[in-house]
Amino acid sequence: MKLRLFYILCILFVFKSYSQNVELFQQFGGHIDFTMIGNTMNQQENGLSSSCSINTSSSTNLNLNASNNIIAAYLYWAGSGSGDFEVKLNSIDITPSRTFADTQDTNDRPFFSAFADVTIQIQDTGNGTYTLSELDLTTVIPDYCGNATNFAGWSIIIIYNNDSLPLNQINIYDGLQHVPTDLTIELTNLNVIDDIGAKIGFLAWEGDAGLSVNESLLINGNLIGNPPLNPSNNAFNGTNSFTGQSNLYNMDMDFYDIQNNIDIGDTTATIQLTSGQDFVMINTIITKLNSQLPDATIIIDEFEITNCNELETLLNFTVYNNNSTEILPVNTSINIYINDILLTSTFTSSDLPIDGSESFELLLTIPDSELQDFVISVIVDEEDAIIEINENNNTDSLDVSFPLPPIIPQPENIEECNIGFETGNFDFNDTYSFVTENLNVSIETTFYPSENDLLNSTNSINTLLEYQNTSNPQTIFIKVENIVTGCFSTTSFDVSVYNCPPTIPEAFTPNGDGINEDFEILGLADIFVDYEILIYNRWGNLVFEGNNSKPFWNGNLLKTNKTVPTATYFYTLYLNDSSYQPITNWVYLRR
Repeated sequence: MKLRLFYILCILFVFKSYSQNVELFQQFGGHIDFTMIGNTMNQQENGLSSSCSINTSSSTNLNLNASNNIIAAYLYWAGSGSGDFEVKLNSIDITPSRTFADTQDTNDRPFFSAFADVTIQIQDTGNGTYTLSELDLTTVIPDYCGNATNFAGWSIIIIYNNDSLPLNQINIYDGLQHVPTDLTIELTNLNVIDDIGAKIGFLAWEGDAGLSVNESLLINGNLIGNPPLNPSNNAFNGTNSFTGQSNLYNMDMDFYDIQNNIDIGDTTATIQLTSGQDFVMINTIITKLNSQLPDATIIIDEFEITNCNELETLLNFTVYNNNSTEILPVNTSINIYINDILLTSTFTSSDLPIDGSESFELLLTIPDSELQDFVISVIVDEEDAIIEINENNNTDSLDVSFPLPPIIPQPENIEECNIGFETGNFDFNDTYSFVTENLNVSIETTFYPSENDLLNSTNSINTLLEYQNTSNPQTIFIKVENIVTGCFSTTSFDVSVYNCPPTIPEAFTPNGDGINEDFEILGLADIFVDYEILIYNRWGNLVFEGNNSKPFWNGNLLKTNKTVPTATYFYTLYLNDSSYQPITNWVYLRR
């Protein structure tokens, strides 16, 4: 035995290590407590004289009171080597969501631990036998038996609720750190309101009952123990404080009363472990404290764009006081950010009871400086004005890619001939095609005769038909809208008319047959409204004088009902338009 101890001592004094710090993983609040179940895979305590063999499965029982309701169950398994991460719990495949690693010595022999959330399985199964299987390290441990560090085991930490329990705060810390020779772990996020019933639990691996050289466990500098199961000089000795077992070879599931080791008002606790020989790895620490504090959390429920062009949005979110042990007081602050810009603030309107909540709906206008992609964040109790169970769960955020209005080209103005009184007929088909050419199918394009009509979506123009202007010039407005997002762009173009050259016939036949009875000049009346026309016979005598207020010449002599004979007549047309010179020509009248 002395030879074995000396051999291990020599090996453990020369190791170097790499590990993952034990840190806060999860917090719970309410009428709650915790327990642990599990079992070792070792057939006996490891040692130089022990058989180098190991089980691949083991079982244990869960026997909770019927009034206890499971709210969380976390499976940890560990062992020598780099890891076996495919196991079964009651024949159900389990793979880890997190893993931990530690390396012991100059030979870089690794150790591992794995974690899986098995809450639903444990809730569904309830009390009964649990078997972890296919944790197979049989080919791994031969490299570890030589220095007695061959082990494997598993444990399930169970958090349960019972209304008869006092209000407690439970913190779960995990990682993978080890001794020898000295290890200090700082537990944070504690809120000690009352030390009555305070306890701390440990899940540790590779502890040996036969090694207790300079071994100690201290809480806030106070040496603790739980004799006879866990003497103060051999805390990690293959025991289970929950069942009283002392044959949990090379793993420990233990808890300690720490009522006299913490003080009211403490927010941290210091765990110190020492060992002169025994190689012990701490995987999980659980604290239970009587604590009456709220725990504000916040969740974004919905973010909706209500007016894309005005950058108006609707934000729905809910503030919760779940996993708490006290009300969340009225007027707890809530800040809303767009990126780093504080957009607005609000407050809870009433006290939120334990497991209570309050929902909010806010209209927000997004600063255009933050477009297009931004993060919207909501933070409750940002100023830490309220002491909470967990100060690190007060934020929720959402990545937003804000839709932009369609990009549309600028159409050209359209000019048509005046058909009378400064009106014209306009075909918008080419303009419609030009505007919509590169737009996708979710785009709707509408033409309007005025800006007011566009804003109110009234009197839209049917672009399949010719449009007659109502003023000269007239601005036509176009709205191009993404019917999915509601974002739209607008543009406009002008329509106008001009006086096209009149069409003057060379002959007319006022013979009473109703056809071509008048000297009708197309594009003249009501277009060149100031026109004058003088018509002469071949001797230069004036036979007709006309203007916009008179009908066209019907072949009668000026100011009489007498008809003029068949002949060629000569006219001068004064359009009185700066764009045109007087027109002089002839017309043939035939009876």
